[in-house]
Amino acid sequence: MIGKLSGLVDSLGADHAIVDVGGVGYLVSCPISTLSRLQAGAAVSLMIETRITDETIKLYGFFSAEEREWFRLLQTVQNVGARVALNILSTLSPRELERALALGDKAVIGRAQGVGPKLATRITTELKDKAPSMMARGGDLAPALAAKPSGPEADALLALVKLGYSQGQAAEAVARAVREFGEGTGADILIRESLRAMGR
Repeated sequence: MIGKLSGLVDSLGADHAIVDVGGVGYLVSCPISTLSRLQAGAAVSLMIETRITDETIKLYGFFSAEEREWFRLLQTVQNVGARVALNILSTLSPRELERALALGDKAVIGRAQGVGPKLATRITTELKDKAPSMMARGGDLAPALAAKPSGPEADALLALVKLGYSQGQAAEAVARAVREFGEGTGADILIRESLRAMGR
């Protein structure tokens, strides 16, 4: 299995790049967000998802491991294949996708090509509980928030800061949500309600 490719961009297509690694050209399908950052002749390092079927071996490339994780997670939803997952990641950044899922915003997810209202609803419904754990994973913010309380409040705080809110804004919004919904409220509810409160 190929998990990462580092080499030179040989050429670019509408939905793929050919990456030259030691004289071997690998055709890698990528979301637009990744393709827009590539330049023919330039060095590149891509996180790779390898898919092997009876007929083909396909490589999907992403600039970050986070995008690759979202690519995998999106395909756990019925009727979301690799092409639709790439379309969603071409339309929405991980931050925008996280926010849309936390708010249950089907219209934003439905902007992606190949995602109709029914599929947008299914994606929102099935992934809304998984979004907080994705948002709270690792990253540069983990050390900064390591001293904060653990549990759903900490997960919600980390997720909101990753979305671009200051720690002060996030802490205040999470505290309000905890007061309203009570101790032990799940991170997904705290994130959703905090975003709603800050968006008013």
